[in-house]
Amino acid sequence: MGFSTVPCNEFVEVLASKAPVPGGGGASALVGAIGTALGNMVGSLTVGKKKYAEVEEEMYALKAKSDQLQKDFLTLIERDAEVFEPLSKAYGMPRETEEEKAEKARVMEIVLKDACSVPMEIMEKCCEAIDIIVEFAAKGSTLAISDAGVGAAFCKAALEGASLNVYINTKSMKNREYAEELNKKADEMLEKYTSLADEIFQSVLGRLK
Repeated sequence: MGFSTVPCNEFVEVLASKAPVPGGGGASALVGAIGTALGNMVGSLTVGKKKYAEVEEEMYALKAKSDQLQKDFLTLIERDAEVFEPLSKAYGMPRETEEEKAEKARVMEIVLKDACSVPMEIMEKCCEAIDIIVEFAAKGSTLAISDAGVGAAFCKAALEGASLNVYINTKSMKNREYAEELNKKADEMLEKYTSLADEIFQSVLGRLK
């Protein structure tokens, strides 16, 4: 099942069910795609306007980056589901004997690493999107400025949502050095980009009120 191509109502229904996927990671990727698209809309409403001729070339470049990010986010919805399934199965592995315990521990380390890789990538894409929305908000059409603010808010939510999917998996890792390395990267992205997204939102809010 391709979760990035199902109707919105179906995605929401499956999300609300007890099905293991999609979950918070896939939902975060979708929200990131929507946030990026909202920034991209600002660019679409800016190009071709005489008033914004000076920034048109830059808008086209930002739109191209946004187009790619949107595709990346949609791919990550699928990938999040792919990496979660093995993790879900690994949690159910038997651990009655010492051999079973050792095998479960071995498999868990592999699948936890894979399960962390996707939300980490979602976080990285959210940071890229927020950097782009900064430019859309500052230079894009003032008629669409609210969309830049909404886009920033959505990308911040996606960033924070994906981080929880990183932290829940690193918490279970036996390799604490690797886990803390991932936690540090996630911490740094949260610290920088939640603040930046808030700045965009407050700037837009100030211009609208």
